[in-house]
Amino acid sequence: MAEPRLLTADDLDDLALGCAVYGTGGGGDVSGELLAASVALRTYGDVPLVPMADLPPDGLILPLSMIGAPTVALEMPGSGREAHAARAEVERLTGRRVVAVMAAEIGGANGVAPVGWAAQLGLPLLDADGMGRAFPELQMVSMHVAGLKPDVVVLVDALGNTAALRPVDAVWAERWGRALCVASGSSALMADHLLTPADRDAVVHGSVSRALEVGRLLRTAEEPMDALVAALGARRLVTGVIEDVDRDTDEGFVRGSVTVSGRGADHERDLRIELQNENLVALEGDAVLAGVPDLITVCDTRTGIPIATESLRFGQRVTVITWPCDPLWRTPRGLEIAGPAAFGYEHPYVPVEWAGLLMEEGRR
Repeated sequence: MAEPRLLTADDLDDLALGCAVYGTGGGGDVSGELLAASVALRTYGDVPLVPMADLPPDGLILPLSMIGAPTVALEMPGSGREAHAARAEVERLTGRRVVAVMAAEIGGANGVAPVGWAAQLGLPLLDADGMGRAFPELQMVSMHVAGLKPDVVVLVDALGNTAALRPVDAVWAERWGRALCVASGSSALMADHLLTPADRDAVVHGSVSRALEVGRLLRTAEEPMDALVAALGARRLVTGVIEDVDRDTDEGFVRGSVTVSGRGADHERDLRIELQNENLVALEGDAVLAGVPDLITVCDTRTGIPIATESLRFGQRVTVITWPCDPLWRTPRGLEIAGPAAFGYEHPYVPVEWAGLLMEEGRR
């Protein structure tokens, strides 16, 4: 067995940038968790980044994430004790030992925070996650696509309130978990879909390493936007200025829309992005240019740095990019769970590769 890679405080800037890219605007702003994870690593030591095959077969993998509205998380930081409480409750309920932490989603703050939680708990971090991006609802994870049930869900809020749920399925886990989250001010730490190393087909492997690579590229490239588009195999949807932001916090989500008015070569174009924590769909008039489960990220045009949905402001100069999701989300089961219909849209799913060709055809 090879020695595991160690995640250090020096890796966090790259990881945060990469997680912001994969967050598609959601998962929480990375800045706060970047600071918290840095303090945790410097206090408790570096964190081994391990593949699932390196874990003991009888141990539990603990997927952790913050649930709630990203706008609230900006104003109400955690206490720093939530991860300890979640682990203790999971081990009490299951009678099994937790051997690793996993990011439930690699996107946004929820991709960065697990490094700090792993450091606090003295555990390795699994080089995997449950989405390959960020999604707003608990059932929108690869574990649910694979047919695993969240037999135990644990929530801990900043005051130390701890709840253990036994939902009948992932949809009910979202309903109950969201209600408790709202009661705690729309922000809480959550552990759900507990895993063992035997569940290797239920996760998206290598996602932490990919986020690190993308973040390093974005930080060091001479032309960040060009480098990011090339690395992701992405397509530019529009380059312009944010003209309108309609955003509100409702039922533990940030909901709304953002309008980007094209500039330069895109000067006669307006793009509207609809969001629910994450960027869900990009429309030009009535035409869908990209949508879930494919990824849509709004970046600062000059630096390439992604902008979280709660940080979008009038007048920002942005470039909107899109690229294909992990193949698991394009399966019938994946589309049922996180495709357009899962968010209430009536349009069918069209892969971004096809939508791009259709858009170019329509302009000829």
